[in-house]
Parts: sequence; C-alpha cells; structure tokens
Amino acid sequence: QVFTFNRVEIKVQPSVKVKNGAPMSIICHADISKNTDFQLKHNFTFFKDGKIVFMTISDKEDAWYEIPVAKSSDTGDYECSVKAGGKLSFSNTIYVWVTGMTKPILTADKKEVLEGEIVKLRCELPEEVPPLEFFFRKIKTNSAPKEKRVPEQNQNFSEMQYYVEEGDNILQFDCFGKRQVKSGWESSPHSNKTLVTVKEPFIKPFLITRPSNNITEGDQIEFECSTVVAQMRDVEIIFQKNRTILNSVRDKKYLKYSTVATQEDSGEYLCKVEQGPVSKTTKLNVFVSELFPKPTLSASMTKLDESKDLILNCSINGVRRANFSILRKSSSGDILLKKSRILAIKVNVNDTGSYTCKAEVKGIVKESKPVRISVYAPVSKPTLSVVSGSPEVVLGKPLQLICHSMMGTPPITFTFYKGDEIKKNVTNDTYATFLDEDIGLNDNGGYKCDARNNHSSGVKTSNILNVTVIVPIRDASLGSVPYGEVEVGSDTAFLCSVKEGSWPIDFKFFKKTDHEVLLHEVREYSDRTIWHKKTMKRKDTGTYYCMASNRASVDVRSRPITISVILAAWQKGVIAAFVLTAMAGAGAVALWWFLRKKKKGNECSALAPNLTSEKLTRPPSDGNYYSGSGYIEDNENHMKSTDESKGPDLESAEVDYTEVEVSTLDPHR
Repeated sequence: QVFTFNRVEIKVQPSVKVKNGAPMSIICHADISKNTDFQLKHNFTFFKDGKIVFMTISDKEDAWYEIPVAKSSDTGDYECSVKAGGKLSFSNTIYVWVTGMTKPILTADKKEVLEGEIVKLRCELPEEVPPLEFFFRKIKTNSAPKEKRVPEQNQNFSEMQYYVEEGDNILQFDCFGKRQVKSGWESSPHSNKTLVTVKEPFIKPFLITRPSNNITEGDQIEFECSTVVAQMRDVEIIFQKNRTILNSVRDKKYLKYSTVATQEDSGEYLCKVEQGPVSKTTKLNVFVSELFPKPTLSASMTKLDESKDLILNCSINGVRRANFSILRKSSSGDILLKKSRILAIKVNVNDTGSYTCKAEVKGIVKESKPVRISVYAPVSKPTLSVVSGSPEVVLGKPLQLICHSMMGTPPITFTFYKGDEIKKNVTNDTYATFLDEDIGLNDNGGYKCDARNNHSSGVKTSNILNVTVIVPIRDASLGSVPYGEVEVGSDTAFLCSVKEGSWPIDFKFFKKTDHEVLLHEVREYSDRTIWHKKTMKRKDTGTYYCMASNRASVDVRSRPITISVILAAWQKGVIAAFVLTAMAGAGAVALWWFLRKKKKGNECSALAPNLTSEKLTRPPSDGNYYSGSGYIEDNENHMKSTDESKGPDLESAEVDYTEVEVSTLDPHR
C-alpha cells in the first residue's frame, strides 16, 4: 500500500469575510494519490493564529470545523494539517475576518447623585477578546458629548469615573469599543444609555444691597449674601470685591457686610458658597455717585532758588466748605504741614519733595495728585583735573578728565571744552568725566568745563587746564669715536641719540656679556648724550648698545655696535725692535759658521784637483753672497740654501763652500 500527499487545502464557507453572528465553516481537504484502493485514517488538526482550535479523525479526505455563530474574536489566520500512515502535510494559511463587534454593556454604580460627587461607570464587551479600546461619553442636554478613551490590553471591560459638576442636572452616559484588524480599526455599536439624576447640595446664592440704587459717597451701604443648603455641614460663604476678600462665615446660611460708601467702592462684588468640592457664585455690580471731586493742589512755582517764597493752594471745584490739610510725602509716612487751604513758606534745599492736600466732606476724605517741588542751591565753581592725577598725556593715548562741583543741587549739567569747541554735555549729580581720544602734538592746553543747574545764578566755569603731551621715544641709535677699532689706552666717545621724544630723556649704556651690564646712565634735556670712556683696555672689546626712555615709560633700544681694542703703535715698535735684535744675533752666528767652513774648504782643495774644472760661479768678492731680500713671518728666521752650486759629482766630493740666503726684516710686521 503506497500513497502520497499531493497537497492539503483549507477554505471557508460562505466566504473569508463573515458578518458577526452568522454561521461559518472551515473545511480542510487532503488530496492523496494511492497505488491501490485502500482505506486510510486521517487525523485533521485546525489552527487559528498558531493555536489548535479543533481536531478530528476521519477515513474521508475532508473535515469540517463548524462555527454556528461567528464572533469578532473568530477573526484570524487559519490553517490545517493532515496526518495519515505516519505522513504529515500542512495547508496554506487563510485570513478570516468576522466583521462587526457585539454591543457593549454599560452599568453605573449610582442612579442619583449630588453635585460634586463621583459616578463610576463600567463598559464590558463579553464576547470580544483583548486588546480593545473603550470610549465613554458624558451627554448633557444642549451640549456636545464629552468623550474619554481607555485602552485595555488584557481584559474585555473598562471602568471610568466622572465628577458631577455644577449645572449637571440630568446626565446620560454610554460607551462603545474598538479593535484593530488588518484593514484598520473596527467599532462596536453604542451601548445602552444610562441615566443619572443630579441633585443640588445648596442653591445658587442671593446677593443684595441696601440701598439697592442711588448710592452716593458718604451713604451707609450694606451687602447681604444668602443660600439654601440641604445639609448644613462644611458650608462656607465668602464675600469679595475683585480678588480681595471682604468677609466670610462658616456653617451659616447668610453673610452681611456694611461700609461707608466711597467712589472707590464702585465695582463688581462676588458672593461665593462652597461645600466640599462644590462651589457656586453670584455677582453684583455697584455704582457709587461722587459727593465731591478730588481736590487740586497748585504751587506758585515748582522750581525755585533757595530762600525764595513758596505758596501752596488747595481747592475743590464747586465746593467751598471742606476741611483742608496740606501734607508732604515721606517714605516713613505723610507729614502734616498745616490744616488749611493755603501754605506759604520760605524754602531751602531740604524742602525739595512731593506735596499733596486732603479735603474732608461728610466723613469722606479725598487726596489730590502730588506736586513735585524742587529747590536749588547754586553750583560752586567747578574744578577740572586729569583722572590719573598728573596733567600730562602720552601722544596717542586717551586723556580722561573729571569736572567736579563741590556744591549745588543736582541734577547738574557739565559741559567740556577743548579750546573753544564744545566736546561733551553730561548731566549728573556732582561730577562728570570726559574722555579725549584724539590727542595731537599741539594739544598742550585749552581744556575747561562749565557747570550749571536750575538755579538762576547761571553757569560757573573752571580754570583752564593745560595738559602736557609727551612724545614717546622713537628710533634710538648708538655710535662711537673712534669707530670699530680702538687702541689700548686711548679714550672712546659713545654717542646715543633719538629721532624724537619729549625731554628729559634717560640714556643708559650697556655692554653685552653673559648678562646685561649697565655701564653708564644719565638724564638729559636733549635728544642725545655723549659718554667718554677713558683708557680703553683689551677686556673692553665687545658689543655695546644704548637704551632711551622718558615719561612715556617706553624703553627704546638701539642697534648694537662692536668695539675691538688693539695694540698702540709704540707697543708694536717695541715688539719689532725685539724681533730685529733676535734676527741680528742669528745672522752673526750664521756668518761665523760660514767663514769657518770656508777656511776648512781651502785647506783641502789640493786633494781634489778634478774639482777645479767645475768652478762655481760667484761674484768677485770675499766669498760671502746675500741674494735678494727675504722676509720674517711670526718672528721666525727662515734660511734657505741654493742648489745652484751642485754639479754632477758633487755628492761624492767634499763641500768647498756654501751660499746662504739671509732674510731681511719686514718693517710692517
């Protein structure tokens, strides 16, 4: 018995898209080829999303998995496997979508609540499988529903709490659910509507005034705020104007507040009743008519010199009879000057300040706007000086000046002049500064400043300030006489000069060694100086330079020069005489040696007759021959013998005589 699986197929009836609640069948078919007609037992297994949902055994090649009522939870990927005679084969995967969801069930824990209480709701989809999303809706009459979303990953129900607000008289709630499918999101029908009745713990408060209208400044006005409470527990009544609390009571049904009306009492008042989380308010606008306008304070002058007369007058338009008082403002409180409409005083600088007046009619007090009075003392003659202290400035550097008046009521206006040109105006208390950044060679004076304030005495002018402009040192150079080589024992003059620079100038002369050695320094009211160095020695050989500086505090260094100290002429003559003496002695010794050798040669001439034919050429003198002029080098004598007397057999014969060259002295060495 031989068989083989051709394929295993899976299909759905009536289709892969089934409505929720309709019947559905999953069919698994095994296509098998056999060599003979024999019976096989087939083990069918159905899978949904990888999990076994149904198993059956049949000798037929088809098996049915029946779902009489399809639910949305039956949506998923289906496949089947067939096992027969030890062989196993799987079908392909097919996706089945059960459209639509079951209707959710909504329940509420209360059917009747008070304002401020909590309603708990529960929405359930018993036939659905998580993950799901639940949506709760709060429905009020004549308003759009308020919706809240709650995702649930592990359960098919969800719970929600709603706070019952003021004005929630009759409430309706419902819910619906959503689930995610391959094509997107799918929604359930809305649940049943649940009705909740809301009761008020207290009524909205009443707010009244006595008198109710035609309120004028000075009238007694009374406010009353009341409510009706279901349970007198933790009830609080608060009365306020704008954000200011005027009065409050607890565990009472009403509140009263009274005051003498002023124009500032016009505005919006609020009565608020609170019990737990519930709050209700009532608002009332009140207008208070003006009894009399604010007084006006006038001054004879607002800016005046000290010791002048000042008159202050307080008045009310259209009202003559009132209690007046004139005051001066102070940080520690108002200072009463006089209970009168008019105040006349002779002022000094301490009277500068703000003044007001008050008027009282029928217990109503009103205050005028403040009037600023400024009393001025004259400015003193200003002094102008340089901030650094010294009345001088380096060319190219900024110059900062300060103008100061010891006396005078601020604000004081200072004016700076450079020559006749106004450079700057500054308003300050007692001093002002000016920075001149344009300093030239000719700016040696002409600065002054003015000071003035509101005193009638006018402008005061400082003395003229002369400022010295210091030119920095530029291009120092060093020279010497003699230059380069100096004889031992002689004097040398060093000249250090600058191209420009303000006097006095400090000159310093240095010699370079392992460290800088200061040789000479001097201050000169000139652009150059000469330093005479006496009796130069061999150790004075070296490199020299000079440095120049002035009050600009900038050291300028020259290029270095080299001085070589050499022997004097007389010292060279002594050395030459010594050398000549030595040379003369050496010549005498050489002459003696030569004459002695000559004599010996004559005695032996008879023993060598063959030498007579080869005569040596020499002048007809005593036999001594000095050729040419020689030379002395490094105090050594050089003696040379010539080879002119050598013949072909001279080496085998005795010497007859010798010619000597004697070098003469070089007078320059």
